[in-house]
Amino acid sequence: MSSTWLTTRAWLLMLPLLIVMVGVIGWPLAETVRLSFTNARLVGTGGDYVGIANYAKMLTSNAFLKTLWSTLWFALTSVSIEMVAGVLAALLLNQRFYGRTLLRALMILPWALPTVVNATLWRLIYNPEYGAMNAALTQIGLIDAYRSWLGEPGSAMWAIILADAWKNFPLVALIALAALQAVPRDTIAASLVDGASAFQRFRHVTLPHLAGPLMVALVLRTIEAFKVFDIIWIMTRGGPANTTRTLSILVYQEGFSFQRAGSGASLALIVTLIVSLLAVTYGSLLRKTAGSTQ
Repeated sequence: MSSTWLTTRAWLLMLPLLIVMVGVIGWPLAETVRLSFTNARLVGTGGDYVGIANYAKMLTSNAFLKTLWSTLWFALTSVSIEMVAGVLAALLLNQRFYGRTLLRALMILPWALPTVVNATLWRLIYNPEYGAMNAALTQIGLIDAYRSWLGEPGSAMWAIILADAWKNFPLVALIALAALQAVPRDTIAASLVDGASAFQRFRHVTLPHLAGPLMVALVLRTIEAFKVFDIIWIMTRGGPANTTRTLSILVYQEGFSFQRAGSGASLALIVTLIVSLLAVTYGSLLRKTAGSTQ
């Protein structure tokens, strides 16, 4: 059987999937690109062609720049906490102690919770009248009065970051724990014989084996954190005073709340481009990390 026929048959077998992808992804993407060059409204006429006016308006608006900074801050802080907490949890769960299996199973629960449930749970914890956070902090004397954690601009973003990190750090921990299981035991034993300290063993023996898997976790979590919408929308809807508004929420508000389909489409494509650049950058770093560990 010729290679040409094998290639043709492979494409024929993939044809149904390609048709579905074009219908589900290709057509909406093309329509979004078309709308981004118009002043179309969500309800009404298709709008007139305005060129790159929507893009210029979005990129130079104070709302976009402020929201971009809030999104970057959320992604950077949340992912950093998740990476540190995940590695520490993995190092703990890699040790032998009574109840380790149960603790490993319990650690998955925050990650397994739906985001809606997680966000609602943390809203109750932060409740200014009967929340567990206020009760705990007042009882140990850190605060002297109940606070509205989600209603104050200075604490709202930090409260959401804590909720997001609590949900997602188990993913990093599981990836790191799997990598720790592959660390050669004879290498660790040799480092002990050589008198290496715990930090030296982690720095020179464990960390090189964690670099590749942690980079994968970093890529996944950074992209997801940059696109965050659901947990913030449920907890604060971008408030107070837009201090927790991210780019995904701004896209929703522009396209659906304000019904400006044209400018909303252009903003959505800008966010898509930024996420794509992040993915390409992290992909190149991942290849370099994989090459250096071989």
